[in-house]
Amino acid sequence: MASGKQRETTATRWTQTWLGGAASAGVDLGTPGARLGLPKEGPGSVATYGRRIVALLLDLLVAALVGALFAKALHWSPGTRSLANTGVFAAMVWLLTATLGMTIGKRLCGLRVVRLDGRPVGFLWALVRTFLLVLVVPALIWDRDHRGLHDRAANTVVVRAD
Repeated sequence: MASGKQRETTATRWTQTWLGGAASAGVDLGTPGARLGLPKEGPGSVATYGRRIVALLLDLLVAALVGALFAKALHWSPGTRSLANTGVFAAMVWLLTATLGMTIGKRLCGLRVVRLDGRPVGFLWALVRTFLLVLVVPALIWDRDHRGLHDRAANTVVVRAD
């Protein structure tokens, strides 16, 4: 009877491990940013997905509005306007991240981009990060510290500023 119960527990555990991932297998993943020495919550902690997505949407909206102003003033075609929106977004993200460590959307959401070594992001690493962000796919591949490939390449992390 005990061996039948033990076999059932083993089968249940295997299923839970397979479906639940590493955490259900007893692997302690810690909190996002713990491996990087960042606090669990509050200022300096890793930004949540929700805040990052809202900040990105706000930045895209600002870029679209600026691109629309250029398109209207210069009578651009829809294709040219689309490229202009992408260009405005890339320039805005690059320059603001390099100089202030945050974009307009990140500022409104209480976020900032910081380098792990404590130095300013700077123009070169902000350019690398922005290029990979505009490619989209690298930004969609995240690690357990909520860092996309664009952040890993630039040795940056998005943290809460407030």
